[in-house]
Amino acid sequence: MPNPNDQRPTPEDYADLFEVDKRGQRILDDLIRRFIRPPVSVGGIDAVLQTYDRAGQRKPLDFIMQQINRANGAPDDNQEEIDQ
Repeated sequence: MPNPNDQRPTPEDYADLFEVDKRGQRILDDLIRRFIRPPVSVGGIDAVLQTYDRAGQRKPLDFIMQQINRANGAPDDNQEEIDQ
């Protein structure tokens, strides 16, 4: 049970915002289109740096989707990362 004094959003808050609210759904879809891209397949240091840059852009979206999955009862393998 969350602490009532803790102001952090719950997984249910994420699900309400990004699944129930149609505007939130559109925003999440747009963010996914903009920031979740495959790793760069060409070699060299520039490709490595671009791959890491893309991974960094993706991390907040992965967190949002993990929270939505938690709210929907999906098993959570990354609970320790989320609670930090």
